[in-house]
Amino acid sequence: MTFARREYHERAARTRERMRERAIDVLVVTEPASMHYLTGYDGWSFYTPQGVVVAADGELLLFTRQMDANGARLTSWLGDEQILGFPEELVQQRDRHPMQWAGAELIRRGLAGGVVALEMDSYFLSPRAYEALCASLPGTRIVDSEELVGWVRAVKSPAELELMSRAARIMERVMRVAIDAVEPGVRQCDAVAAIMAAQASGTPEAGGDYPAIVPMLPTGVGTSAPHMTWSDAPFRAGEATVLELAACHRRYHCPLARTVFLGDPPAKLTTIAAVVEEGLEAALAAVRPGATCESVEAAWRALIGRHGLEKSSRIGYSVGLGYPPDWGEHTMSLRPGDTTPLEAGMAFHMILGMWMDDWGFELSETFRVTERGAECLCSVPRGLTVKR
Repeated sequence: MTFARREYHERAARTRERMRERAIDVLVVTEPASMHYLTGYDGWSFYTPQGVVVAADGELLLFTRQMDANGARLTSWLGDEQILGFPEELVQQRDRHPMQWAGAELIRRGLAGGVVALEMDSYFLSPRAYEALCASLPGTRIVDSEELVGWVRAVKSPAELELMSRAARIMERVMRVAIDAVEPGVRQCDAVAAIMAAQASGTPEAGGDYPAIVPMLPTGVGTSAPHMTWSDAPFRAGEATVLELAACHRRYHCPLARTVFLGDPPAKLTTIAAVVEEGLEAALAAVRPGATCESVEAAWRALIGRHGLEKSSRIGYSVGLGYPPDWGEHTMSLRPGDTTPLEAGMAFHMILGMWMDDWGFELSETFRVTERGAECLCSVPRGLTVKR
């Protein structure tokens, strides 16, 4: 168990408060990050249906594959009677589904017949799982939870922020290793091996976990596109490489992006690097409790606009606890139209990627919102890293 039992109880209480506001009787949580948030359960079992059931009244229930039930007992704060394992005969069958079993359990425990909310946009609730659960709950109104637990997670506790700070110390080491590994003739896959080793080993004070996203390091013309990973091709002089990485400690993340150039960089790259860094500073300066997500983005947009640049995609999102395939929390975004007010204790990954026709540049920071403004978690030089 990562946190004190009292913190888990407080999280459940805040979740139930939001449920009452929306007249939800039962919430079924299938996002592994939100399951972990509520119970502490940590296992690679999310490739099969599983979930946490939060009733407006009563104890939490966790259901998972029977062989994974003991993992829940080992890692969560729940009692044995709160952990339910569905039979092996239901795993990946065409004529039956674990969600039918879950629905029957809800009926047996008197939790059906009212309003049941599901995470409709979860990666981990397939159309077939949804249909199976709906069919097993006649007379029950099924609604979208609309990332309810994600919004509860938005403001981090001091204990959560401490884990993110430890991840940041790991991230500083990971980025140093990554920059050192980018050399002419070195295969990209060998650089990634060094990066992953640093992610896993962490620091003497805090070991690393597997991040929710693999290392991304587009190189050469690949820097014109986000979310590229690696190949076995060597790095070449005269090319840039983007390093978009993360460190993770006890499932809490600190992402960071930097750009490296081997040789003498072209003027267009050094120019945009300077503008992006200036824009980052302007956006961070706009962060304060009460400011909106869109006002932070507006500060960035105004700055780069003076240089004749524009960026259509969002520049950041809420971040913290995460499981594959994403470390983002799917709630707040730093973009026009998001009027969510910032609060002390929130954390964001501000990612400023500029992707051109055949080249690009990335720079990012993970920051927490404090009463004084933005506090970046990492201390890594921001400018374009030039290796001659």
